[in-house]
Amino acid sequence: MKPTIAIEYCPKCGWMLRAAYMAQELLTTFTDEISGVLLKPSETGGTYIITINEVQVFDRKEMGRFPEIKEVKQLVRDIVSPEKNLGHSDKSS
Repeated sequence: MKPTIAIEYCPKCGWMLRAAYMAQELLTTFTDEISGVLLKPSETGGTYIITINEVQVFDRKEMGRFPEIKEVKQLVRDIVSPEKNLGHSDKSS
């Protein structure tokens, strides 16, 4: 089964567009590797958490910042398709 990515965001903070942008980028980059991206409005203020099959890979509150899309793609790739080359979004050697 292909993994599902969830982006839980705070709608009161106005972070839906940020979550939708990240979902679009992930769906474009990992078309064949994931089953989909779920956008999940949080009931807890300030939430921005990214999970893969319910395993947390990024939490804005823990990190003290939002992730960059390049970073998110690398985190997802490392779990769902470690051999995938991300081109210009890949880590520097």
